[in-house]
Amino acid sequence: MKTPQAPQGCETAPSCVDVPQVLTHIQAALRPLSNPQEAEPMRAYMLDQFAFLGIRATPRRQALRGLLGKSALRAWRQSELLALAQALWRLPEREYRYVAVDVLAQHHQRLDVSALPQLLKWVQTEPWWDTVDGLASVVGDIVKQTLAADPSAQKHMDACLTHPHLWVRRVAMLHQLGWKAQTDSARLFRYALTLAPEKDFFIRKAIGWALRDQARTQPDAVRAFLVEQAEQFSGLTRREAGKHL
Repeated sequence: MKTPQAPQGCETAPSCVDVPQVLTHIQAALRPLSNPQEAEPMRAYMLDQFAFLGIRATPRRQALRGLLGKSALRAWRQSELLALAQALWRLPEREYRYVAVDVLAQHHQRLDVSALPQLLKWVQTEPWWDTVDGLASVVGDIVKQTLAADPSAQKHMDACLTHPHLWVRRVAMLHQLGWKAQTDSARLFRYALTLAPEKDFFIRKAIGWALRDQARTQPDAVRAFLVEQAEQFSGLTRREAGKHL
């Protein structure tokens, strides 16, 4: 199948952005790839919570590469990227939300902290780890790229840490994944201790995952933290955090 291209005439002009037209192109590219036999186990894996087209990640991304890549959307601004993601989020099949996350991740340099409230709304919309963790990565990218101009950018995550919605708290815990030497270790450890009393599986898993990621860069610091605070954390958190120590 021929890869769809950007709308005619919209390759270079910032004012020429037709979100509904691009959405139509996305649906036209994906619907022929839908596979009910694949959709059934995908739905079951997500505990029968969501509808699926039955398209795996690689063919999905290949089908949309020419339409949503950096060259195709180089004229798009934050408002248009968010509008497209919102339109995708409204569609029933889960793959469209994965497309939205892919678009935001690939073009995160055009997003700033004013986009965070909208991203956090999507975090709370029919949430599960599949969309939440993808959005957490986008949130982390936005915060990280903002730090140079605004060293207080992580205050947005401090607010998320005590948010009433558990998936927003998970985003706060995970937002520094992959930051390596740029990770604020003091903040990471503080977040871990703040969330440690929670009994939710996904929170406990997130704490361990975040600590394990930091252990790749600062194994001694993470090891000492786990020894000192062992009684604060669940067995799940300790196992996840210490997997590679």
